[in-house]
Amino acid sequence: MPSPISQATPTSLSDVRRVFEALDLTARTHGDQPAMRIKRDGLWQATTWSEYHSEVHQAARALIHLGAKPGKGVAILGSGCPQWFVADLAAIHCGAVPAGIYTTNSAEQCHFITEHCEAAVAVLEDQRQLAKYREIWPRLPDLHHIVLMNGADDDPRVHSWEEFLRLGLQVPQSELEARMAAQKADDVCTLIYTSGTTGQPKGVMLTHDNLTWTARQVLGTVDIRQGDQCLSYLPLSHIAEQIVSLHGPIYLGGCTWFAESLDKLGDNLREVRPHYFLGVPRVWEKIQAKIQAAAADNSALKKKIATWAREVGLRGGYALQNGQEPGWEYQLANKLVFAKVRAALGLDRCRVQITSAAPISKSTLEYFLSLGIVIHEVYGMSECTGPGTISTPQCWATGKTGPVMPGAELKIAEDGEVCMRGRHVFKGYFKAPEATAEAMDAKGWLHSGDVGTLDERGMLKITDRKKDLLITAGGENVAPQLIEGLLKGIPLVAQAVVIGDQRKYLSALLTLDPEKIASEAQIIGSPARDVAAAATCERFRAHLQRAIDSTNSHLAQVQTVKRWLIIPGEFSIEGGELTPTMKIKRKVIRDKYAAEIESLYA
Repeated sequence: MPSPISQATPTSLSDVRRVFEALDLTARTHGDQPAMRIKRDGLWQATTWSEYHSEVHQAARALIHLGAKPGKGVAILGSGCPQWFVADLAAIHCGAVPAGIYTTNSAEQCHFITEHCEAAVAVLEDQRQLAKYREIWPRLPDLHHIVLMNGADDDPRVHSWEEFLRLGLQVPQSELEARMAAQKADDVCTLIYTSGTTGQPKGVMLTHDNLTWTARQVLGTVDIRQGDQCLSYLPLSHIAEQIVSLHGPIYLGGCTWFAESLDKLGDNLREVRPHYFLGVPRVWEKIQAKIQAAAADNSALKKKIATWAREVGLRGGYALQNGQEPGWEYQLANKLVFAKVRAALGLDRCRVQITSAAPISKSTLEYFLSLGIVIHEVYGMSECTGPGTISTPQCWATGKTGPVMPGAELKIAEDGEVCMRGRHVFKGYFKAPEATAEAMDAKGWLHSGDVGTLDERGMLKITDRKKDLLITAGGENVAPQLIEGLLKGIPLVAQAVVIGDQRKYLSALLTLDPEKIASEAQIIGSPARDVAAAATCERFRAHLQRAIDSTNSHLAQVQTVKRWLIIPGEFSIEGGELTPTMKIKRKVIRDKYAAEIESLYA
């Protein structure tokens, strides 16, 4: 039997201030429309908004039965799927606080978050994630039950998803309704744990009003429409993915498709053809590399046409962002090249392409701009419920993250730090008043830790992290992200990390794009065909040095890279060098490659 939709629900999304009110209203108005799709046995299967709403209510009642208490955590560990969404919203409905955990986290990291949020229930993807909890469960006295999204287990404290939902039938709907009615708009309803680039993660407390207001502002700012489709593939424990694929669609009556895996993202993009798409910089870089590899096999005529189109595309892209007409050549290039590229990528219906979560190089932005694909930068952080600034088709500029989100405030402090204030700013860090006081001042300004500038149009440009600034032995402050972005503009370079804190000069650790090594080596007469050979081939290294010298010519003397080293493989989540959202972990890299770094200063 479908769960009843509360008659107390606001009749307009503009009046919604609690998360469950939005779901109620959308289930009422879009009940028979698909809310989620996931591929099972090779076929995309849909869940309607009415079914989604009903399952959330039944799961919320099941959580009550298993001992989930108002204000206490429900840990969620798994890849994106309908069960993740249901578990998250069910926890919110019953007054508990969902706390997402990255699937790549170790058992000890899972222990920290589960204990910290005081979870009585943990919802895990499968036996692989359950194995982590078998190791730590004896040290989690508050954790009484585990629910598996997929599969079953003989332990009576571990429940299959189907069994879990049946338990909800033992709790009356009226008990759930009472818990929902008791919640206020400024109550904490979600914990977002930071990815822990500098130690233990902090629990960012987000309220109902943080989430509902931010989702509403984002949808009112960018060109995302009722019924739009999106593809979810990033970790749902990250706020950007929650806003884009979980909370945003509730306001649209849209549909979230769950990617099968990161490896199959390209195939899924072509199947789904989303109306909006969020790609972290590393994803855009990988898409760029795939396009370039495919283009290398084109005929001479096609290469000539593509070169012409890209020149026209780049000029036209800059014209568009300055409010000018791109010209007839741009329209022709769009018909001959750009439209075909978008269709091949699965972006032919996509009106909004977004990048966020980490810095992206200007070279990557310009590459897509030259193909008629505008990537809009969004700046923000977990502590401001995701976005702080938003680029839009009406106001954008390559290399800038756009103006402040409507209804919010943003300023640059005297030391260059970006500060934000508004209804999107978090309530504080859970159990960490000192850290909260450090991040948010008495006037409500959130101090981001990022350094940036505002232009005459109010467009923000992030130049670096305050704590990432390198102070050389000569006392010069150097922003590594600027230099790293330029180094990544070298076609052979996949990733770059600049070193130089308390050193006499700057050096860099580089990873190479393996798909470009053989073709580039052939052009310059090098026998290298892989990363290992390239790293030791004098001819190849001399070629790369010339490219780095060219990059250095655009920098101040103190910013130039004097020495560099090629790292085998690439920096990765599995290797520990990247966070789950693909941000560089500088301390991990400094520690892991300490010997290599020292060799650059020998």
